This record gives sequence, C-alpha cells and structure tokens, in this order.
Amino acid sequence: MKAYCLVYERLHDPKMFEEYRKQVMPTIEAYGGRFLVRGGKFTALEGAMPFERIVVLEFPSRKAAEDWYNSPAYQAILPLRLNSTECQFIVVDGVE
Repeated sequence: MKAYCLVYERLHDPKMFEEYRKQVMPTIEAYGGRFLVRGGKFTALEGAMPFERIVVLEFPSRKAAEDWYNSPAYQAILPLRLNSTECQFIVVDGVE
C-alpha cells in the first residue's frame, strides 16, 4: 500500500531552505518516492491554515517512507529544513 508524506511549512530562512531543496531529491528517489505537490498555490476552503507551503510525497509503502526519513542521507540534510522552517510532517497510509 502506498504511503504519503504530508508536509506543512512556513519559511523563515529561504536561503537555507534552498540548500535543502538542492539536495533532497536524490534522497527521495533512492526510496522510490516522488513529489506530488511541492509548494504550489493552494486555497483553504475550510478552517485556518497557519502554513504557507504544502508538500505531498508519495512512496511505494510506509516502510519506504519511514526508511527514507530515517536514512543517513536524509538525516544529514534534515537540519537545513528544520532550521529554516516551522513545519508539521505526517506520514499517512493510502487506500488500496
């Protein structure tokens, strides 16, 4: 079953975040992941949305998503994202 990473972000340091963006793609692809949404325009139709960016990643499984997140390659660049944004990061199972 596919799994999805939902990431909500508010940028505080665009320059540092750009360094993260330059390095993240190979780490995702190594685990069969891909971007479905990468910070495009959105409209909140219900409720307050405290974040300015939304990212959706698709992985072949929850294991692949969690293995990617915990991988040494991703952990090496994760501080760039954590120090340049305020965020919420969720992994959710897809439907069969």
